[in-house]
Amino acid sequence: MGQKPLRVVVWGTGGIGSIAIPAIQRRPGLELVGVWVHSEAKVGQDAGELANGEPIGLAATNDADALMALEPDCIVYCANARDSVAVAEYDRFLRAGINVVSTSAIGAIYPPVYRPRSRDKVVAAAEAGSTTFYASGIEPGFAADHLPALLTTQSISVTSVHSYEIGLYDDYPVAATMMDGMGFNRPLDFESGFTQPGAILHSWAGQVHFMADLLEVELDDVREEYLRVATPRDLHVACGTIEAGTCGALRIQVIGVVDGRDAIILDHVTRMAADLAPEWPSGPHDVTYRVEITGDPNIYCDMGFTTDDAAKLGIMGMDAGAGAMVATCMRVVNAIPYVVEARPGLLSSLDLPMTVPKGAFGV
Repeated sequence: MGQKPLRVVVWGTGGIGSIAIPAIQRRPGLELVGVWVHSEAKVGQDAGELANGEPIGLAATNDADALMALEPDCIVYCANARDSVAVAEYDRFLRAGINVVSTSAIGAIYPPVYRPRSRDKVVAAAEAGSTTFYASGIEPGFAADHLPALLTTQSISVTSVHSYEIGLYDDYPVAATMMDGMGFNRPLDFESGFTQPGAILHSWAGQVHFMADLLEVELDDVREEYLRVATPRDLHVACGTIEAGTCGALRIQVIGVVDGRDAIILDHVTRMAADLAPEWPSGPHDVTYRVEITGDPNIYCDMGFTTDDAAKLGIMGMDAGAGAMVATCMRVVNAIPYVVEARPGLLSSLDLPMTVPKGAFGV
């Protein structure tokens, strides 16, 4: 007889949770047994209808105790919660014997640079419950850390690593994220979340440290840069109107300095129109993930995503970024069997085997 499917709960039905629900339903080795929602309006609704409009006969709930009583093997945590709130929930799940995979804990993707207070709490909970916590995504989680690490296995020598996300985000519909969070449709001197000292480093410095540690180089310094360019015309995009004279493109960099030179760089170029900031890098895809490694040999890699039916996958209203959203979700969903079998603790991609999807071929 074959093994029983792993019992899974999805925590949150936002962009990532809505993808996880139908993806788990399609995977023979996984069984979706519960879905948590924050909104009272969603309680009692069919989880499949919330995700992609296709009912699955499973009602969403905000009753955390009831979901934990189902004794799932793993929770896919994709709620949009502050770190303090999320860590308190991780602590509860892990101590109860439930493994957790998360796309929300960006800082935990490379545990050595995770906030010590959060890291210590997650580690203690995992040890107490003999459970495992794993965070990942496409960027960070793969494109600027796991992928360049894999590419360096072809190298004689490495002198620099430069990883990019180059994205056209005109189809991303969440105004709070794009405008208040990132600063689009705001004056170029607007104080966004990224202008706070250390905010960019908190989100992405882990990937620079990841590569430096793997390559066994010591960083002299890690600095952050945040550049903005105004749009010369009104842009009518999914999150609203970006008015002429306000921010229409931005560039975020985390720069690791080795022996006095910029050597390990993470670079995010985000535009609301393809022709803005032409002096900045562009790519062959609407959302391009690029790795450039100088050394022997020089290595160049561009990666892009497309989807044939974004709505079926649980993505509403997006085109260019839909494939990257799926990839973000599947980095943790595909890891579930490996996480369940892994040693207890707070693990990174270095602690797991390659998380090839089990049972996905032909599904």
